[in-house]
Order: sequence, then structure tokens, then C-alpha cells
Amino acid sequence: MPAYHSQLKANQLIGNMALLPIKTQFRGPAPRAESDQDDIIDEAIYFFKANVFFRTYEIKNEADRVLIYLTLYVTECLKRLQKCSNKNQGMNEMYSLAIAKFDIPGESGFPLNAVYAKPSSSSEADLMRQYLVQLRQECGARLCDKVFDPETGKPSKWWLCFAKRKFMDKSLSGPGQ
Repeated sequence: MPAYHSQLKANQLIGNMALLPIKTQFRGPAPRAESDQDDIIDEAIYFFKANVFFRTYEIKNEADRVLIYLTLYVTECLKRLQKCSNKNQGMNEMYSLAIAKFDIPGESGFPLNAVYAKPSSSSEADLMRQYLVQLRQECGARLCDKVFDPETGKPSKWWLCFAKRKFMDKSLSGPGQ
């Protein structure tokens, strides 16, 4: 069974990563998407449980690189959400994770430098970092809506059980974190 791929098409690139429209309230370089259609974050969360089991992933378009990054990021989010007992605490944790310092493609700590192109200039690197922060903020907020039950406020074990999985045997955080 092959992995799930993004159905979105890129009009603009940052490095070799697609700059896709997203439905968000967070500021950043991504264009706004129509509210009735799925965006890359919807795809990443929807396909996460299936894709996380794959050790290899064939990249078919530039949007798949964003999907890979978001899948790795969802795993990091779930690791943090395991320690949270309610949605407010989870939202605070997701915000702090989203804006924390992180490596972008081309930097030595980035786990998939072979798959992603290094930004060609410092302005493109800044744009990529802003885009990734915007994706991280929105993804964390939407993931909290999925993980925490609106009635009880408790986290779902059916989401948190995936926190220990490693997509493509990679992690965005360093060893031991």
C-alpha cells in the first residue's frame, strides 16, 4: 500500500517547498485559502495516522515536502500534548512549540537536508522560517481541536498513542528530546 500524497498544486516555491494557501488567523507569508476547501494542514492531520507508519516516502510534488514536514511536526506536537491534561494547557504548549527556535532546510540540525533545498538567500531563508512558523502555529491549534474531547476536555488516547511513532525514522527534535 503506498503512502498518501498531497493533492494540492503549488504556484510558488520557497527553496523546493511549496508555498501553499492555508486557512489561518496567524500572520505569515502563506496566502489565505478558501474556507470550504481542504488545505495542506487538513491533509497532514487527516493522513497522519496512515502515513506515520511508512519508513520511506516518495515525493511526487513540492506540496509533499510540506506534508512531510507537517507529519514530522504533528509527531512533535503529540509528544508535547501527552503531558497536557486539558485543551488550554495544550494550546499554550502548542504555541510555545511553534515559536521556539528550530532548524530550517540547509541548517546542520535539520533532519532531512537531502530532501529539501537550502534557501538561495537570507531573505528566502527568512521567508521560509516565517512560513514554517505560520504552518506550525495553525497545525498546533487544529491538532488541539482533534486531540482534546470537547465534552470532557480530556486528551484522546487514539491520538496520543501515535506520539512514539517516527515517520521515516526521523524526528524534528534532536536525540533525547
